[in-house]
Amino acid sequence: MRAVVVPSIAAEPEVREVDAPVAPDGGVVVEVRATGMCRSDWHGWAGHDDIAFPHVPGHELAGVVVEVGAGVTLWGVGDRVTVPFVCGCGTCEWCLAGDAQVCRHQRQPGFTDWGSFAERVALFEADVNLVAIPDAVDFATAASLGCRFATAYRALTSRAHVADGEWVTIVGAGGVGLSTVMIAQALGAHVVVVDRNPEALAAASALGADHALLADDADLATAIHELTDGGSHVSVDAVGSEQTCSVAVHSLRRRGRHVQIGLLQPIDGHPRVPMDRVIGWELDLLGSHGMAAVDYPGMLDLIVRGTLRPQDLIERTIGLEEAADLLPRFDRATVAGMTMIDPSR
Repeated sequence: MRAVVVPSIAAEPEVREVDAPVAPDGGVVVEVRATGMCRSDWHGWAGHDDIAFPHVPGHELAGVVVEVGAGVTLWGVGDRVTVPFVCGCGTCEWCLAGDAQVCRHQRQPGFTDWGSFAERVALFEADVNLVAIPDAVDFATAASLGCRFATAYRALTSRAHVADGEWVTIVGAGGVGLSTVMIAQALGAHVVVVDRNPEALAAASALGADHALLADDADLATAIHELTDGGSHVSVDAVGSEQTCSVAVHSLRRRGRHVQIGLLQPIDGHPRVPMDRVIGWELDLLGSHGMAAVDYPGMLDLIVRGTLRPQDLIERTIGLEEAADLLPRFDRATVAGMTMIDPSR
């Protein structure tokens, strides 16, 4: 099969012919019909994750089951499926409690295993992790849920518990940030978005953001406090840097809730977070690491009903060759939405 292969850390990706995967016991092989590219893929390429090279990236995917391994009881060839980017073992205390997204034995396509920037991908513990795609949802829409949209959905609904009428500040208007805008609007929240890219801010405004602020404004925290009459109730860092985390935390009112979605990697030493504000204002710091397969039905129901439209966040669809070219510069790319890959192109 054809796949995007990264030979070593930060090396130029190449589209190669590689051996097609075989279904593992308890798992399946999926023919990839759509897969997303996001900043997490760039982090893996750059060496910020524990990845064995050569490696095939890709963790947001949707497709059709083409091979079923021994022991799989719930899935068959021809099933239309997607999968969370965190695949649980199904037997640990966290999986049994419905929290497979923090499974201590988790596997992640595109990180612990070869991923979906390929024509086919092997997935493990299928009966625990696969999610059926409703007939009304296309493959690209389903793939867009796997990391950014599902993470944003759980961040606002299950972690921050955003309520109708609250203010939410979102720093970063890429795929996960725009997903957060859409979901916050559906929950009845008021939204402030911060980004360095005017096109991304325009996209956020089109989705209904109340205010869109350029990241180079002199004093963002003061501006946000004025716009929200004392600070936001909830903030989300959808980028993952010292600067964006600081802006998000300082945008909050007293007793506010901050959700960290962007990967805050210790690239230049351990990242500094404004803990003095966290302590003095009694802020809550929350993480959001995807969403377990058992929680997908409620989100999918909102999509089928049209309350949520993640398909509107897809900016472009590219092939494997274009994906190989884009991955090394994705952290600097001007993106106002999601980039999807069609491996058949």
